Amino acid sequence: MTENPYRLALEIHGIGFKTADALAAKLGIPSNSMIRAQAGVRHVLQEMSAGGHCAALREELAESAARLLEIPQPVIESAIEAELAEENLVADQISGSPCLFLAPLYKAEVGVASGISRLSAGTPPWGGIVAEEAIPWVESQKGITLSASQRDAIRLALKSKVVVVTGGPGVGKTTLVNSILGVIGRKPLRVTLCAPTGRAAKRLTESTGMEAKTIHRLLEFDPQSFGFKRGRENPLHTDLLVMDEASMVDVVLMNKLLPAIPDHAGLIIVGDVDQLPSVGPGCVLSDIIESGAVPTVRLTEIFRQAAGSRIIVNAHRINRGELPLKDEGKELADFYFIPAATPEDIHDKLLQVVRERIPKRFGLDPVREVQVLTPMNRGGLGTRSLNAELQGVLNGKAAPKVERFGTSFAPGDKVIQTVNNYEKEVFNGDIGRIVEIRPEEGALTVDFEDRLVEYQFAELDEVSLAYATSIHKSQGSEYAAVVIPLAMQHYTMLERNLLYTAVTRGKKLVVVIGEAKALAMAVQNHRSHRRLTKLAGRIALT
Repeated sequence: MTENPYRLALEIHGIGFKTADALAAKLGIPSNSMIRAQAGVRHVLQEMSAGGHCAALREELAESAARLLEIPQPVIESAIEAELAEENLVADQISGSPCLFLAPLYKAEVGVASGISRLSAGTPPWGGIVAEEAIPWVESQKGITLSASQRDAIRLALKSKVVVVTGGPGVGKTTLVNSILGVIGRKPLRVTLCAPTGRAAKRLTESTGMEAKTIHRLLEFDPQSFGFKRGRENPLHTDLLVMDEASMVDVVLMNKLLPAIPDHAGLIIVGDVDQLPSVGPGCVLSDIIESGAVPTVRLTEIFRQAAGSRIIVNAHRINRGELPLKDEGKELADFYFIPAATPEDIHDKLLQVVRERIPKRFGLDPVREVQVLTPMNRGGLGTRSLNAELQGVLNGKAAPKVERFGTSFAPGDKVIQTVNNYEKEVFNGDIGRIVEIRPEEGALTVDFEDRLVEYQFAELDEVSLAYATSIHKSQGSEYAAVVIPLAMQHYTMLERNLLYTAVTRGKKLVVVIGEAKALAMAVQNHRSHRRLTKLAGRIALT
């Protein structure tokens, strides 16, 4: 069947539009109700997937498309049937309600469920290790004493080909993973480590002493074909794959990773299920756990050395729906809540804390070591406004300056990559510092953690200032200090997992500046809009 040019353009460009007429006029294509209706249906589903959903309730989709395009609902229903006939959409049911999937997301869910089932079959390649002998050995080798829950986790991991390890900060996930690797490492096995982002991969390398790669690099992304070289026909050479920061992995990427793992290999999935879900569609980690089909270890005990950190204690309090403890001592602590009456008050205190108080009291560099994490991009406390002001007070005298796409850049500025650039090997969320601007060449250089990347001025739409970033962008990262503004004007975003994610990004210091009511709302609000997926059910049935 000939591809509808209207739909093809929408698919290629992925642009939003208020009515299909706007895109039709732009492409010089005659508009009619059915083409508009089909494009509208697809557009609404794409918008929902951008919000994390893998599917939409059929009735809700039809109503939204009819309202968007001002087309009678019977025409929209006919358009849905046409899209189903052309296999652009797939009909299914979730909890008994009729739903519609974009075909690629349906295939991704089915593929992930199939991959988990395939890898779970058989016996682990490290079979024959006796847990009761291995546990005392690894404690002796590493000079540690494992908790009862960690010992149970090792027993479970040794007899399971696929296992999930989840838990918050300070509960010993890293110690557990290192212990499992130590035990399994007694056999001549090939172990592969990966994480969704470069920063998370670097942390995994540091914590294990073994090389970890980003998932894209591990699968050998080919920018020419825009696909991966590794897959079912060309699998990874490994006996065990460990994936960290699994909460960040969306269903599409997971469906690329699993086929590349050979049948005989084991898989350890590590992540904090209480953090924000992936930016892309799905909630893979929580769905795998919810399926009940994969052995899961949930570590909850805070270790003694971690219990001395207010950051860790308060992160767990927030996760339980309790307000964080306030600092009452005169000695320096690692967690502070600074009350502020209004957004303007928050703004002024934030600038003072970042520019003066933290550098003076804690000796931390305000650009290199302090990160402002805010719930919103817009508004006076959003990333755009705060970045402009923080740039002015922290790096305002730097020269030469270049202005592109509405932003001024100068040497010393902290910047964040906002899209994946596979040729430069920099990815959405990577943070670096501008080290040189060469106006005569129309180029600048950014240092991404000791790796220099060149940008032409025309490419600067790929980066933004990063003195302040959204909390969503901070996933998988750690910063010496984080400063979090919370105002009632953020009320649509004030949710427990958002605040929990922000707090757990800080290693040495967390400062929350905000209205007490906003803090209470964030801690108490656990509605965390459930994403519409069917992955848990598919895994349970495979």
